[in-house]
Amino acid sequence: MKTIALIEKGKDGTFGIFTPHIESTIIGEGKTVAEAKADFENSVREIIAAYTENGEQLPEDLNNIDFVYKYDLASFFDYYSFINVSQFAKWAGINASLMRQYKAGQYISEKQMSKIETTLHRVGQELSAVKLV
Repeated sequence: MKTIALIEKGKDGTFGIFTPHIESTIIGEGKTVAEAKADFENSVREIIAAYTENGEQLPEDLNNIDFVYKYDLASFFDYYSFINVSQFAKWAGINASLMRQYKAGQYISEKQMSKIETTLHRVGQELSAVKLV
């Protein structure tokens, strides 16, 4: 079963992951998104192991579970730190200073979020078409 795992940067600067659409509570935390993902995936394994070891039936929402990760902007740029925020802002047609504010957690309108997401997809398409010689 595919379900969403949301990744967000907390006010304390750490990253958290949670699953809003299933009954079973699964969380992960870390100083980086990579640490939070590792903690999250470990939590999934531990929950499944606990049911198995106790001879209990696994809840339906955990059966063959697969996650689609969704990031807030700060989490995205933490995990994909090789992307230069200022250069990405240029590609998206957004002021670099404003993009850094978004990365820091400032509110982003739906219109700006859509613009950023469209640019991410465009970059992904261009990168997937690259051929090296």
